[in-house]
Amino acid sequence: MIFRKSDEKSITTCIDYLNEGKILIIPTDTVYGFSASSNPDLHTDLKIRKIKGRSETKPFIQLIAKPTDIFLYTDDKIPEKLLAYWPGPLTVIVNDKRLKDSSSGVHTTAFRCPGDFWLRSILEECPHPVYSTSVNRSGFPVLDEEKSIVNEFENEVDLIVLDGDRKGSVPSTIVTMENDEIKVIRQGCIKIN
Repeated sequence: MIFRKSDEKSITTCIDYLNEGKILIIPTDTVYGFSASSNPDLHTDLKIRKIKGRSETKPFIQLIAKPTDIFLYTDDKIPEKLLAYWPGPLTVIVNDKRLKDSSSGVHTTAFRCPGDFWLRSILEECPHPVYSTSVNRSGFPVLDEEKSIVNEFENEVDLIVLDGDRKGSVPSTIVTMENDEIKVIRQGCIKIN
């Protein structure tokens, strides 16, 4: 199914689909993203990895509705300087309380509170953060045109929401904390000093 972001049913349809464990392509304040509920019972991360390609192993960013939501998932101290960029194109990697007993050895999660009000309205109605990862096959460039997104993935996802081409869009900046110092992992929209 394909909707336009401006369609009056786009928000409620996205909420329903996410909460049902379906895979969506939706616009963010940066690039288009594959999105799905991070509810561990739904195993949506495996579905997205299958669509993107077998070599896709990187953990996905998880989107939250408001800046303070991050403290539902971490006890890490996050500098006010970083939180001041939210909502916006900044991703912060923190120790995730949900993963403290994880056997995988991974105990961190990358969170972002996006700057798009439409998207945050959807996130507000989802009981779990929402996965977000760029729309492309693993190892290939990020797709930034509506037509190429639809042609490539229409038959592999449950819903695509279109909001114009995203030519020249830059992904979020990703940071982590090391010994109380901010370390930039990926330089994106926001320049962090």
